[in-house]
Amino acid sequence: MNGQNISCPRCGNQLAADAKFCGSCGATMQVAIPQGQTGEPTSSSAGQVVTAAKGVLNKFSNEEQDPSVVADVYSKVSTILTYSEEILYIAVQKKLIPNVSPDCVVLTNKRFIKYTKKNVGIMGVKVPLTGRLGGADFEDYNWRDLHDAHVKEGMRSATLTLKTTQGQIISVDDLPKAQARQLYALARSIQDRSFEERRQRELEDKRAAVGSVNVQTGILATSQPVSQPAQEDPMEKLAKLKKMVEAGLITEDEYNTKKAEILSKM
Repeated sequence: MNGQNISCPRCGNQLAADAKFCGSCGATMQVAIPQGQTGEPTSSSAGQVVTAAKGVLNKFSNEEQDPSVVADVYSKVSTILTYSEEILYIAVQKKLIPNVSPDCVVLTNKRFIKYTKKNVGIMGVKVPLTGRLGGADFEDYNWRDLHDAHVKEGMRSATLTLKTTQGQIISVDDLPKAQARQLYALARSIQDRSFEERRQRELEDKRAAVGSVNVQTGILATSQPVSQPAQEDPMEKLAKLKKMVEAGLITEDEYNTKKAEILSKM
């Protein structure tokens, strides 16, 4: 150890400089090999990686999940994670008849995923594809697209159904009840948070639209010319005042005063 830290490229977690594995998200660290040293792992570094990997995977295998399935799903899904995305939970289907490739539900902080391992038939027996020939189907949706989450429990297991805002339905049956409940709780929690974020965005958009209308209205209002009252002709004023003198409405002195005011403004 040199006392320095490095950041995980996936989740940003601070790690020891010689860490081979992120204990938060499970990402493998690319550690530079000092000049003059080989890249062969020592027994201690290999043990560190195994211990860290077990620590990450154990939190996804504490509710009847098959550890080997969890490890396989985790490694496959990790390859499609985006920046700052992390796996929150993995649920594994558990049918009454043993199934070598159960369906799984993976929840991340950004989306929900249905993971289906592809099978191949060999002499009438279905076995999971692995390694270079292996593969899996990923059906995923962003949390903002989730419309509803529902769990139906039976005598032995439960069925989780997720419905999107576009009407698509993701359904996985034969889930252990504890896992189904955990999926439902997480889904509702994230759905509520996504709904609140969406509501805040809509409010901000409405405020921005109202502000734009007010600004435009103000510009239009100030661009209108202000009408000025018509100015009366000075000669007409003097004629009216003269008639008022003749009619005895004002005195000669008052007439002369008003006349002087009018003439001074001409």
